[in-house]
Amino acid sequence: MRLKLDTHAALSLAGWLAASALFFPIAWMLLTSFKTEIEAVATTPSLIFTPTLDNYITVQERADYLKFALNSVVVSFGSTLLALALAVPAAYGMAFFPTKRTRGTLLWMLSTKMMPPVGALVPVTLVFRDLGLIDTLAGLIFVYALINLPIVVWMLYTFFREIPREILEAGRMDGATPLDELRFLLLPLSLPGLASTGLLAVILTWNEAFWSLNLTAAQAGPLTAFIASFSAPEGLFWAKLSAASTMAVAPILVFGWLSQRQLVRGLTFGAVK
Repeated sequence: MRLKLDTHAALSLAGWLAASALFFPIAWMLLTSFKTEIEAVATTPSLIFTPTLDNYITVQERADYLKFALNSVVVSFGSTLLALALAVPAAYGMAFFPTKRTRGTLLWMLSTKMMPPVGALVPVTLVFRDLGLIDTLAGLIFVYALINLPIVVWMLYTFFREIPREILEAGRMDGATPLDELRFLLLPLSLPGLASTGLLAVILTWNEAFWSLNLTAAQAGPLTAFIASFSAPEGLFWAKLSAASTMAVAPILVFGWLSQRQLVRGLTFGAVK
């Protein structure tokens, strides 16, 4: 009994240490955002200082935060909806009508995530230039939807496999078409999985920076471009950069905190029989 308690205490301590290590950079960024530039670059950082909102005021005056935030919202949710629209029928076909190539196709899709993004930068840029998609929200939505598509298909495929085939067979006996099965049976039963997949895709898109920095300029830049705009040839202004970073990550942190129960519920969907 005592050994079990000691093990539980050790695991709890390890969990708190891991959480603290993950949260420390965010806490330090938040504290730095309320310092002056001199205090932010001091060789002996101090937790005792006079907070100031000057950095936030300067950041808002220099760049339109709301415009960048709106771009992030549109791109994140737009690309997620597009990825789900493409992934649902693909995962449905592979889960309920598998062939000998299904597993290989899934592994190939996942292997595309191993390719460094810079390897596709030149062809994507040339195609976008010819199609007039450079610095457009539609271009970013399309790119991010394709980037997240392998993960979205894999997750939905896993969730769909947990649904008993007998339910769909009963629907077919009642005259349901494949579209009816998908709409009235499969989607309602896999709603937790769909929700968690969508939430994860939104978070991944919100945090992605490579493509937004290379495919946008002044019009369609999301919050990742907003942060990058505070690095100057003269150097990094750590206090202002911390303020900009705090403003950029705050919405997704709040969103993730509010949706954590749904995310965990979806990720464990079907884990317990």
